[in-house]
Amino acid sequence: MNAILQRTPSGLYCSEGDFYIDPRRPVKRAVITHAHADHARPGSQAYLCARDSMVVLQHRLGIDSDIQSLEYGEVLTTNSVRISLHPAGHILGSAQVRIERGGEIMAVSGDFKTDVDPTCKPLEPIRCHTFISECTFGLPIFRWPSPEQVMREINSWWQANRQQNRTSILFAYALGKAQRILTGLDSDIGPILTHGAVENINRCYREAGVMLPETRYIGELENSKLPAGALVIAPPSADNSLWMRRFPRRSRAFASGWMRIRGIRRRRSVDRGFVLSDHSDWNGLVETIEASGAQRIKLTHGYSDEMARWLHERAFDAQAIPPFYDDETEADGDAG
Repeated sequence: MNAILQRTPSGLYCSEGDFYIDPRRPVKRAVITHAHADHARPGSQAYLCARDSMVVLQHRLGIDSDIQSLEYGEVLTTNSVRISLHPAGHILGSAQVRIERGGEIMAVSGDFKTDVDPTCKPLEPIRCHTFISECTFGLPIFRWPSPEQVMREINSWWQANRQQNRTSILFAYALGKAQRILTGLDSDIGPILTHGAVENINRCYREAGVMLPETRYIGELENSKLPAGALVIAPPSADNSLWMRRFPRRSRAFASGWMRIRGIRRRRSVDRGFVLSDHSDWNGLVETIEASGAQRIKLTHGYSDEMARWLHERAFDAQAIPPFYDDETEADGDAG
């Protein structure tokens, strides 16, 4: 890997700083890039995160967890290692980890996106010698439409369903994607209802100062009092569950970068697929890698082999490496 970081069964480890990045097992000191479940696991003795991530991380790990936070760009020195966290643009509080030792700089991207998102700070590329980048959507086919266009499509779909007295059920990952969608909804169309998993995270975002439109937790409403023509935001895990019986007249949609693939849309069997991802598309990946100025590129997750070959053909020192953490479940959702 690199002298600064080593791969271990518990995850990426910096021996001189004595910390792990997004460890997959409980460790003494964990540096967390963001609060999705495949990156932030309970059980470690102490955690370090970006200040904006605190409220969500406490919700996920428990209020009694030992969590220290840094402002973006603030430097923490441990032995001979300087650590700082920088915006990744993925979800609220998401961070890239910059590690410097003896003039050598390594950056670990975590998950990131380059699209503008009003619920979190935008990505700031890090100049470094070695850049470890996620590669979830590392194929040229993955190029996103503008978020503004996608939100117009979602609002139009909702409006059309409301005119036909149908409930619009939009499946979106509970942490990050759901809140991003909420900021783009036209609440004049009708009421916005939420699944409990989404509403719990909404409370965290509001506590962190993120402005969201008014929502109503569905669990507070009897079936007979569910407003007709509402839009419901729920995690993908709610689909095909008993919970769905509450909406006999409904239209189902899914918001994800994977909706770019027609076959995946068909397998989902939803009425609509909206291409909206909290990961960078192909263009965003290439731009961020180039902006790093890194001499060495390490790619992990997704289409890392394919992108490494493409970069290698363009004279980059690029290599695909195995993932450091397990893929996340849809119930929590950072998978697209």
